[in-house]
Amino acid sequence: MTEEIKSASRPVSAVHIAHHLASSDNFQSLFQEGMSLVEETAMYLDGDGREEAKLLERPASLAYATESMRLTTRLMQLASWLLLQRAVNEGEMSREQAGNDKNKVRLDKLSSATGGSAWQDLPQTLRDLIERSTRLQERIVHLDKMLYRVEEEQAEQAGNDNPVASQLNKLNAAFGNIR
Repeated sequence: MTEEIKSASRPVSAVHIAHHLASSDNFQSLFQEGMSLVEETAMYLDGDGREEAKLLERPASLAYATESMRLTTRLMQLASWLLLQRAVNEGEMSREQAGNDKNKVRLDKLSSATGGSAWQDLPQTLRDLIERSTRLQERIVHLDKMLYRVEEEQAEQAGNDNPVASQLNKLNAAFGNIR
């Protein structure tokens, strides 16, 4: 989205719509949805979900334990990302700081086994929560790519001018900011 458009004598950058979206009412709605889903899931897993899990056969019980842990992990990662972005929006941290901390948040490797007989044996409420969380994940991953891909491409381009910086950027991309 931020490709340079060549004018008659100088390059002009296009407006980066993702930054406006991330600080808009749409982001506030996404944030509320994410935090509400975290709260709803916690209440379910500590209440009705616990009771429903006791009634499951062994294979379904194992699937319940696995999927509830995946769900919890996914929601904590999504909540971390949302909180980082909100901190940027409210001026509590810079986009660069959030980008560095964002490397610790894993959005793309959070899957669930949504097929097979074990999936069908899970309580409907748990399946609904998992499906809602994966849809939320898809939206956040999309926004994350829109927001941070341009900055990563710019850093990579700057690194291409300097071979040492280029190698450091590749290491950082592979391993994140390990301290």
